[in-house]
Amino acid sequence: MKKDKLRIIPLGGLEQIGMNITAFEYGDSIIVVDCGLAFPESDMLGVDLVIPDISYLIENEDKVKGIFITHGHEDHIGALPYVLSELPVNIYATRLTMGIIEHKLAERGMMSQVRRKVVKYGQSINIGPFRVEFIRTNHSIQDAAAFAIYTPAGTIIHTGDFKVDYTPVFGDAIDLQHFAEIGKKGVLALMCDSTNAERPGFTESEKTVGAAFEAIFAENVSHRIIIATFASNVDRVQQIINSAYKHGRKVVVEGRSMVNIINTAQELGYLDVPANTLISVDELKNYPDEKTVLITTGSQGESMAALSRMANGTHRKIAIKPDDTIIFSSHPIPGNEKDVSRVMNDLYRKGANVIFQDVHVSGHACQEEIKLIYSLVRPKYSIPVHGEYKHLKAQERIARSLGYDSEHIKILKSGDILEFDEGVAKVVGQVHTGAVMVDGLGVGDVGNIVLRDRQHLAEDGIIIIVITMDSGSGQVLAGPDIVSRGFVYVKGSEDLMDSANEVLVEKMEDLVDGGIRDWGRIKNELKSVLSDFVWKETQRRPMILPIIMEV
Repeated sequence: MKKDKLRIIPLGGLEQIGMNITAFEYGDSIIVVDCGLAFPESDMLGVDLVIPDISYLIENEDKVKGIFITHGHEDHIGALPYVLSELPVNIYATRLTMGIIEHKLAERGMMSQVRRKVVKYGQSINIGPFRVEFIRTNHSIQDAAAFAIYTPAGTIIHTGDFKVDYTPVFGDAIDLQHFAEIGKKGVLALMCDSTNAERPGFTESEKTVGAAFEAIFAENVSHRIIIATFASNVDRVQQIINSAYKHGRKVVVEGRSMVNIINTAQELGYLDVPANTLISVDELKNYPDEKTVLITTGSQGESMAALSRMANGTHRKIAIKPDDTIIFSSHPIPGNEKDVSRVMNDLYRKGANVIFQDVHVSGHACQEEIKLIYSLVRPKYSIPVHGEYKHLKAQERIARSLGYDSEHIKILKSGDILEFDEGVAKVVGQVHTGAVMVDGLGVGDVGNIVLRDRQHLAEDGIIIIVITMDSGSGQVLAGPDIVSRGFVYVKGSEDLMDSANEVLVEKMEDLVDGGIRDWGRIKNELKSVLSDFVWKETQRRPMILPIIMEV
């Protein structure tokens, strides 16, 4: 009887930051690890977020048995509401992770259509030929898990996002002993987080940030303190609250995502807030500035986040004051550096004191921690995951330093099918993958053509030609008139616009004299002649949109 083969198919999350999703296939069963989103690139004008193309999973819907989530960050759970609307399968996650997911589902009225199971560390879920065991890890959000995926072809360990923190703020340290126990039994492949693979040494403990906060609070006893951090970093929020309580300050939480996650963490017992410490933003006026702390979103310079609105003066309830102390408790995600710098400059202009050094530690493992996991697990194959190509290559160098050769290091790209046949791994093909853009309520209705149009409009503007024609005779009753937006300032370019209008009138007369009544041809002729004229006069190519109104 022919034996089925194990296939690992990353559908996103490789060669990029975010949009993590991987399918594991054996026979007629598929399980999925993570289901994240990515934030739009600078050229994705108007796009709110990007989710993975799950065409392969939809084509094999009868095989998909469940989605396993490593932790509650957006790049691992953000696409769930969109994916589950097309693929309503069971969700498996730890308690806090599930609480955050359920809040997302409740907002969209999807709770009743999705079955969910909260899993404890050390517990295993059996689905078809797979057994998935949850292993405790540390990260910048609590309840993060690695997975040991037991299959007939061998054991795969997927670390999720992790670091080794011997002194976590909440809960226990990473379960290194269990990683070693699994390693002794034999591991076919290790899929290890690569985000910090370029950084030597160890990642510092989250508790070191608490000490930094203590020093800042002690030095700023006469100033209001505003701290921007990731909404999901519950341990960071806990340490801020601890310092605020110790120094007799009230705490305001500002930013929708921050409020949602803190409420969820409080309800589930992952955040300990002393009585009468939290106040609403409307109560700020009842306390002197030096007795308040604001915890806010916007550490990445997001234009609509609370801190950005405070910095540019558009926040309805909070205004930045001279001598406010603003703390950026995060590092800019690659690509966000300019946005963060812009917000900092705005804050400096308002007289604030901005602190952005030594108030953040990463949630990802550096080189020595990655080596430690390899040494404990001793996998046959190394499969770097999570990160841009340079991060995957950095982990490849780590694996090589540990004795792995090119045959046993598999750097994949999204869509690759890595097949294990009798213990030998080989890329045997590709499945369709890609990015689906979400704009408002539209999912997938903004594609490359729409983006090109938006780019065209953004770069060169638009000219609209309006003509009114008699439906019977084909005679021009009004126009052609020109309306321009984003091309030139019309009041300062009367000569150019008058000349353009003359070119159109002349062309229109030629078309009417020639007996041409086909609207499609008339539009193309007008568009062509105006495009040539504008290019000759300005060296620009605005979008030209002819409109014919029939009377």
